[in-house]
This record gives sequence, structure tokens and C-alpha cells, in this order.
Amino acid sequence: MPKPTFFNLPEDKRRTIIDLAIDEFADNSYENASISRVVARAGIAKGSLYQYFADKKDLYIYLLDVAAQEKLTFLQNIQPPDPQMSIFAYLRWMVSANTHFELSHPRLGQVVYRALLGDLPFHDETIARMKAGAMEYFKPLVQQGIADGHIVPDIDPEVATFVFNSIFTELGKFISQRAGIQLVTPDDGHAALHTTIAEQTFDQVIRILEHGMGTKQL
Repeated sequence: MPKPTFFNLPEDKRRTIIDLAIDEFADNSYENASISRVVARAGIAKGSLYQYFADKKDLYIYLLDVAAQEKLTFLQNIQPPDPQMSIFAYLRWMVSANTHFELSHPRLGQVVYRALLGDLPFHDETIARMKAGAMEYFKPLVQQGIADGHIVPDIDPEVATFVFNSIFTELGKFISQRAGIQLVTPDDGHAALHTTIAEQTFDQVIRILEHGMGTKQL
């Protein structure tokens, strides 16, 4: 996490550093991203950045935290069409809202895609961090789904939360592999294909979660 000196900076200077770092990690793999380029564009000494962050990894992890927080704020600021919708209808709405977020924050979305799909030297740690955050998001949704009668009451909420969390934290990687696309940017020729496959795959996932995979026995 950033050192206290970073938060002592004026907000506009903090935002400039973060925006430039987002651009650098959006355009390059973690290994190829350059702190030197970030500080050169920011007009600060390289040593100054290390007064704000311990190292390159520290900065990168903070960018992922920024992405998670901005996405959460975005979702909190828009309302689903029906407050009484089931958890499964809500998840369908959420993926549409998430698409809108990625279209309005393409550079930040690209950083997250690289974290999920790229060859990070600390990939397992990053995924574990993302899963921990997602677990806290899904837990109240599952509890509400049980309370509303949309999830059968004899299912253990912790197990249900684990299932939701495991699926959705791995879904982006699965969709990209299924589409045969390593990374997607909003302005490349693969974006429309990726979106179509994502919607089709997501619909299948929701059907499985809502109705199961077993045939209905008479």
C-alpha cells in the first residue's frame, strides 16, 4: 500500500501519478512496464516515487485496489431496474453494468485484464487478493437470496458464496481462452466478439447456478 507521504500530496498530483501509472501498466506487461517512464511523464524524480511506494509491485497492487474501489463505487451509484429482483436477475444486470464500467474506464479495465491473464511473477497472490475482495461482495448477496427465497434455505451460505466467488473470479480468464483472445481492448477488432461470447457464457453460468445441471426427474 502507498506510504503516508503519498496521501499527503495534493489530490491532483496523486491523480496524475495514478493515471500515468494506469496508462503504463495498461500498455505493457508487468515485466515491461517502466517506472522510469511513469516518473518522466509525471515530471518527478524516480526517487520521489519510492517515497510514495515501496517498489513497482506496491504501485501495481495499489492500482488493482483503485480499480476494485472505482468499480464498486460505479455499481453503487447506479440502481438495478427492479429492487426486488432475484439474485440471479441481479447478476445478469450486474454483468451488463460491469460492461458499461469497462467501456467508461477502458485503461483501468486493461490493467485488470493483464493482472488476470498475464504472466505476473506474483499471480497467485494477486488472484487470492481479488478473491478475498469478491468474497465480501457476494456474501450479503447470497444471504439476501436465501432470505428472499430465491436460494433454497438448506444450502450453506458459506458454500454458496464460495461457489459464486470461484466462478466469477475465474470467468474472465475462461471467456478469453474460449474466445481465443489473450487480451482485449475496447478499440481492437476482438472487443465485439469478446462481448458476445461473454454474454452467451454468462447466461449459461447463471442458468446452471439458478436451475442446476441435473435433469428433472418425475
